[in-house]
Amino acid sequence: MTDCKLWIPLTTFLIITMLVVTEARIPTTLEGPFKPVTQRLDPSLRRGSDDLPMNDPRLKKNVTSNFPEQIALAISSATSMWVSWITGDAKVGSNLTELDTSSVASEVWYGKKSGKYTSVAKGVSTVYSQLYPFKGLLNYTSGIIHHVRLKGLKPKTKYYFKCGDSSIPAMSEEHVFETFPVPSPKSYPSRIAVIGDLGLTKNSTTTIDHLIQNDPSMILMVGDLTYANQYRTTGGKGAKCFSCAFPDAPIRETYQPRWDGWGRFMEKLTSRVPMMVIEGNHEIEPQAAGVTFKSYITRFAVPSVESGSKSNFYYSFDAGGVHFIMLGAYVDYNSTGAQYAWLKKDLQCIDRTVTPWLVAAWHPPWYNSYSSHYQEFECMRQEMEAILYQYGVDIVFSGHVHAYERMNRVYNYKLDACGPVYLTVGDGGNIEEVDVDFADDPGKCPSAADNIPEFGGTCHLNFSSGPAKGQFCWNKQPEWSAYRESSFGHGILEVVNSTYALWTWHRNQDLYKENSHGDQIYIVRQPELCSTLIKPSLLLSPAPLPPLSVSTACGHHHSQFIFLFSPLLGALSLFATLRHSLSLCLMGALGVLLVQSSALLLPPSYILSTGAINFLLKLFSNCLVN
Repeated sequence: MTDCKLWIPLTTFLIITMLVVTEARIPTTLEGPFKPVTQRLDPSLRRGSDDLPMNDPRLKKNVTSNFPEQIALAISSATSMWVSWITGDAKVGSNLTELDTSSVASEVWYGKKSGKYTSVAKGVSTVYSQLYPFKGLLNYTSGIIHHVRLKGLKPKTKYYFKCGDSSIPAMSEEHVFETFPVPSPKSYPSRIAVIGDLGLTKNSTTTIDHLIQNDPSMILMVGDLTYANQYRTTGGKGAKCFSCAFPDAPIRETYQPRWDGWGRFMEKLTSRVPMMVIEGNHEIEPQAAGVTFKSYITRFAVPSVESGSKSNFYYSFDAGGVHFIMLGAYVDYNSTGAQYAWLKKDLQCIDRTVTPWLVAAWHPPWYNSYSSHYQEFECMRQEMEAILYQYGVDIVFSGHVHAYERMNRVYNYKLDACGPVYLTVGDGGNIEEVDVDFADDPGKCPSAADNIPEFGGTCHLNFSSGPAKGQFCWNKQPEWSAYRESSFGHGILEVVNSTYALWTWHRNQDLYKENSHGDQIYIVRQPELCSTLIKPSLLLSPAPLPPLSVSTACGHHHSQFIFLFSPLLGALSLFATLRHSLSLCLMGALGVLLVQSSALLLPPSYILSTGAINFLLKLFSNCLVN
């Protein structure tokens, strides 16, 4: 009867454990759809802040002419990495001559040990100009922009590097990065930071400071980076939003040195963490001869060739067991165009047994309940949503709307358990202020003539079914909008295994509050439920529950109770096994299951499906026998 005597205190111990852990449990998408929740702007907070001046130390150049600055990394593959930087002095004026790219080399010296560089890679360099044909407007020519691809790297390995020209010599300080694991259902990036519409304001600095605390392994930047097009070519601002004051002008002024300031501002992160970018509307920057996106195309290296797109506007890449698809909303997205053809081919080539997670990103959101940009890119949704749904995209990130919103799983405006989880994170902190009006607020529903996109035309529609049938806007928060909040911030995605990923959104005003977050949820893949939509050969069986050690995505804090009880339960199982006590061993295993299930807030049906009832009956029988 020894086992029976121990069973009672052990059961009590497990119940107490469950009660303690459930106080901090995290919901999962398995419980959805969720009742819509709105968190309005805290009235004690300002909606925005001014841009940092160009003489701010974080924006000023602090190296001499030929030395590298604005160093940035980008993923090429698990065995290759892009390194980019700028040398020389950019110029603003009327009659400018571009710098000679042959005057300085593009070299990266790198190795696995600090100070010992066993390899040298060479790349290409280029310059660009922003030209205005009107009298009184100043032109711009950039410094020399270098892009070098490091090949033959070992996955999941630290590399130390310097970049520059060794013959001058003009080499950078040493930096370090870590390559990503080989695509596999068992290997994932530790923390993926997601930011949109960042800009260069005081709010932007809070976002970046907060993000640095979270120590990301990768940055996903979903468009609208610098807001250089908010300025005149002289660097002044004749209007709060200068480019918005003349929306029909074929050419809009920009102040390109803001791009250089932004590159310096971001270098403390981008020199050690790869940043993957996609264009937004503020990157269009039209200039003479119909040229657009010149700064965006020239400054950033992306794996366009590696992914077969050969376009900086859309591309894909793997980060461990996650396949990312970056789509362009400001180039042709029609089903008869080149981008769509590439997208279809890319989706067909994905092996979900290797990269179970499929994440897509583009700048303007398709699902949006704010007044700002409401139904603005309905045309793109109508062209592309079906194929993304067909191939089982799990998560979609967008920006553009300067606030946060998380959707319930949705497809074609209807709740759908197989639809992606759409997340809007255009709340990086830019100068245009946080959006506070919702389309369902009285008097805030835009007209069909509002929110005209910079590209692609309009396809505004009235809803054909549901509570908003026949209407352009809902009269309450839409059922597909799970949570929305008018605050600046950023998100962290932590993929645990092939089934679970923890999403945490941090609002900026919580920067100094330990373990703080504005929204947190486990996104759970259900390939067995949605298998009819995806090729059977591309499916992977659901993974087990995530580990008990769950990061809160803010300074690596973990649940003390989970850490406390997990070893005890494990030790109990081991002790029971050594004593050949099957009942106690199984009880220990059940304890682990209960703690995990409680921490994740899994539905009771999940626990029952594991055979817990049969186990309890068997244990009871064993006690009676003994």
